[in-house]
Amino acid sequence: MVKVSEAPEGLDGQGFFATQLDKVVGLARANSLWPLPFATSCCGIEFMATMGSHYDLARFGSERPSFSPRQADLLMVMGTIAKKMGPIVKQVYEQMAEPKWVIAVGACASSGGIFDTYSVLQGIDRVIPVDVYVPGCPPRPEQILEGVMKIQELAQNESTRRRNSDEYQALLNSYNIE
Repeated sequence: MVKVSEAPEGLDGQGFFATQLDKVVGLARANSLWPLPFATSCCGIEFMATMGSHYDLARFGSERPSFSPRQADLLMVMGTIAKKMGPIVKQVYEQMAEPKWVIAVGACASSGGIFDTYSVLQGIDRVIPVDVYVPGCPPRPEQILEGVMKIQELAQNESTRRRNSDEYQALLNSYNIE
């Protein structure tokens, strides 16, 4: 079954279609996400299942997982993140080009999970801003797909100028990100 995206609101006629640039850019962004999987434990295995033929993340426009932060726009952090890895996660986030989105997959990436210890980061939102949290230990592939669909909604409805807003800059400054 082929998923056909709805055309944005606009004026159409024979041989033309006119709409707002924000809507066209949002539609393109939402259906061409390039995820960067940052997997450290069991949630990574569930992500692998999500990329497999049964769940097929490619149907959602994420055909190409990127393993270079400079060529990705969706950071998927999956699994337990040690405090020593926090600066690495932040560095990967900073290397990504705008616009960029972040999904915290699983209980460990979202809140430290069952590991309430001195060495485990109690949620990646301590070092980078997170757009979508996917709960579970580990979450099912369906939940990861739903998280990606939430990111698609954000990407489609986001203004092309939001990233230049004072609120967004204040958010980045609160994480000491320039």
